[in-house]
Amino acid sequence: MSGIFVTFEGIEGCGKSTQLNMLANWLRANGKDVIVTREPGGTDLGEKIRNLLLEGNKNDIFSIRAEILLFEASRAQHVDEKILPAIKSGKFVLCDRFFDSTVVYQGVARAIDPHIVQFLNEFALSGCVPTMTVFPNISVAESFRRIALENGSRDRIEQEDESFFEKIRDGYLELAKGNARFFMVDGADNAEIIHEKIRNEFAKRFFKN
Repeated sequence: MSGIFVTFEGIEGCGKSTQLNMLANWLRANGKDVIVTREPGGTDLGEKIRNLLLEGNKNDIFSIRAEILLFEASRAQHVDEKILPAIKSGKFVLCDRFFDSTVVYQGVARAIDPHIVQFLNEFALSGCVPTMTVFPNISVAESFRRIALENGSRDRIEQEDESFFEKIRDGYLELAKGNARFFMVDGADNAEIIHEKIRNEFAKRFFKN
């Protein structure tokens, strides 16, 4: 039996990581074999690439072509080494970010030709597409408020300004429009309320019997 692959997407501070872990705990409590992973990262090579991509300052010299190619290199390794084998063995795979992040961060916000983004994504994916994508939607103002409350250091991409993240949010909203794979929830709600909505939608899609 093939497993189920679910991704969590959204702007910084939207609560996607929290919701991913809550869903993972619920699935495990119901006897499911769950793999939790992330992008960039998820493998030894991917985590090394993650450090290259996210460390430093937003003003550091970093070619946007190099950036997208590093994301795709991490993704290709992730798919081949971890995600596809887990799905084929019947596991539930929950991933914090996947190729939709590249579509909006590099394609929309960095203004890379969408045809190039699509080609690179397809090459890295080897046909591995999520069954469901959860998108907690919050405003950019709320995103910045939450990040400020964390009072920690920001990675290279989190240091971008509000206009950058407005493009990201608009990109996600456009992706979600009419896309049955996406399940958008109000990320401003209480975490338990959001989890209940996600859990109910997940059960409706995958536990019909």
